[in-house]
Amino acid sequence: MPLATRVPRLLALVCLSVGVGACMSVPQGPTPGRPLFDGDAAMALVRDQVGFGPRVPGTAGHARQLAWMLDRLDSLGASPVVDTFTHVSAAGDSLTLFNVSARFRPEATRRILILAHWDTRPTSDEADDSVGRATPVPGANDGASGTAVLLQLAAMLRDVPPPMGVELLLVDGEDYGPEVDDMFLGAKRYASRLGDTNRPVYGLLLDMVGDADPSFPVEEISAQAAELVVRKVWQAAERLGYRQYFPNTVGLRVFDDHVPLIEAGLPTANLVDFEYGPYNAYWHTPQDTPENVSATTLGMVGEVVAELIYSGG
Repeated sequence: MPLATRVPRLLALVCLSVGVGACMSVPQGPTPGRPLFDGDAAMALVRDQVGFGPRVPGTAGHARQLAWMLDRLDSLGASPVVDTFTHVSAAGDSLTLFNVSARFRPEATRRILILAHWDTRPTSDEADDSVGRATPVPGANDGASGTAVLLQLAAMLRDVPPPMGVELLLVDGEDYGPEVDDMFLGAKRYASRLGDTNRPVYGLLLDMVGDADPSFPVEEISAQAAELVVRKVWQAAERLGYRQYFPNTVGLRVFDDHVPLIEAGLPTANLVDFEYGPYNAYWHTPQDTPENVSATTLGMVGEVVAELIYSGG
């Protein structure tokens, strides 16, 4: 999981910025005819992933999850594409990494990107004791939650084609660390291969989206560099009646997979709940388990993303 400013900066968004609810009338209710997102099914996908064990690059759990994701996307007729690349860490570890992408309505001239990371952190560096800190993070929220939402979206997109192109991207190597140069590796790889033509019009990153006590203020970098995307996402949440969980305020500045994409010229917003558990007690600890992830929250996030997609993005 990313790096963030520890002290929240809660600033009211002005009308000319995001303008959700407070500054305009937003129609209520989902887009007619769009499918509903199944939060319970997404929760089952979280449990599946944690059951593979830590998904640290180079481990058996990492290999099992890769095969599982490809099988699942294949079964949906999504024709997943694997981009294999390597990275040598600051400690000298040689990593083989895999970005997995799937496109729906690939013939469409307009396409949006939805992404999440699927790897997990090698150590629980925020644990209370040395034994805990040496334990790999289970990654139920930090990795599995966003991945589960994307894979459940894939089933929806197969059953009900979206009104424009949608690319789902599962990036690897986000959480290896601890050095910043050893993080966000999959996003950096994708950004480096973005051409000037046939690129998505914007991106949306899902990270840590399963907390049982959710709150998704606008991430600060997103507010500054992806204002239009933020407006679309938070208005979708407003239409669905989720304003209390998507407050119209700017919160933490989070360095995450959206930053390399922004730097490559692709406006990308980060949908992230960085307060995981009481006082963020579960982040980067052995307590990042399915018991601390909520099907209701996954369902809410999935509904917001589905509304974004089927309303025409």
